[in-house]
Amino acid sequence: MIAILVSACVSLLVALLGTPLFIKFLIRRNYGQFVRQDGPTAHFTKRGTPTMGGVVIIGATLIGWAMSYVVSSIVSETPRTPSISAILVLFLMTGLGLVGFFDDFTKIRKQRSLGLSPRAKIIGQGIVGITFAVLALQFPNENFRTPASTHISFLRDTNLDLAFAGATIGLILFVLWANFLITAWSNAVNLTDGLDGLATGVSIIVFGSYILVSIWQLNQSCQVIEAAGPRCYEVRDPQDLAIVAAAIMGACVGFLWWNASPARIFMGDTGSLALGGALAGLTILSRTEILAVIIGGLFVLIVLSDVIQIGYFKMTGKRVFKMAPLHHHFELSGWGEVTIVIRFWLIAGLFAGLGLGIFYAEWVVS
Repeated sequence: MIAILVSACVSLLVALLGTPLFIKFLIRRNYGQFVRQDGPTAHFTKRGTPTMGGVVIIGATLIGWAMSYVVSSIVSETPRTPSISAILVLFLMTGLGLVGFFDDFTKIRKQRSLGLSPRAKIIGQGIVGITFAVLALQFPNENFRTPASTHISFLRDTNLDLAFAGATIGLILFVLWANFLITAWSNAVNLTDGLDGLATGVSIIVFGSYILVSIWQLNQSCQVIEAAGPRCYEVRDPQDLAIVAAAIMGACVGFLWWNASPARIFMGDTGSLALGGALAGLTILSRTEILAVIIGGLFVLIVLSDVIQIGYFKMTGKRVFKMAPLHHHFELSGWGEVTIVIRFWLIAGLFAGLGLGIFYAEWVVS
């Protein structure tokens, strides 16, 4: 628990104190946000606000995570080394954050609201995602458990195994499945990042939920003999996943201080792609791929609003919402930005509570 607390506290402080320094740096460089011309007119006042704040989130996360091992090693007087599971999630987060950084930097350099071409973005995300997926099935520990498995998971691994036709086919199908999740969650967080503090606040709730999930999996781990039972969890490194989730949550809390309305900095694609990648990595390695749809239900709801809008418009030429994603519909309906953000945070909390309730109920009932 000490490592988890240190991870969260250090990342929070780094983000809280480091963000204003980064804001000053961006202002000196004139690295400001460009706003869609077809968006709500109220957003035109945000033009020029410093962006790429995801750099702070990623940096604070890495520092908080690293310091947790240093402090826990000192306290326990036993050197602790990071697990491959933690390294993989952070690799995915940093890699996608780098893709987002190039996207944000392209917008700034070319003075437009569009960054990298879709092809370049897909290639970048694909390289990072494929590398993560392949490595996640390697590095078995002494119990022959790899960080991920080829089984589709809900609350734990199900009987649906992607390796039903052999190891090679299983690897290919797992890479495709993992990259679908990575792309889906990255786009979900990216679409949610449309109002000051919205994506950051929802991320705090979701990653906070994964701290609880990982701690529970640690206490009921199949690798702990005294805790092992018929419903123990096969997750390889639950403690390290909790440490990573805590570092991300802390970084988001510190960043939200400056990102709340009126935002002094935006996370940009650097932050949204990084957070989406980290969430995807946590769901895969904690064996809760489908449960995450409930815990991160607000992200899913916003993606669905965009899909419905596009699909319905192509079929009928009419729109379901005044504008997609969903938060812009309410904005054009006259809701205040702060009102929308707070109410969406509440909805996100309800989804997270429902997901945690299902997760716990499955263990109790069984």
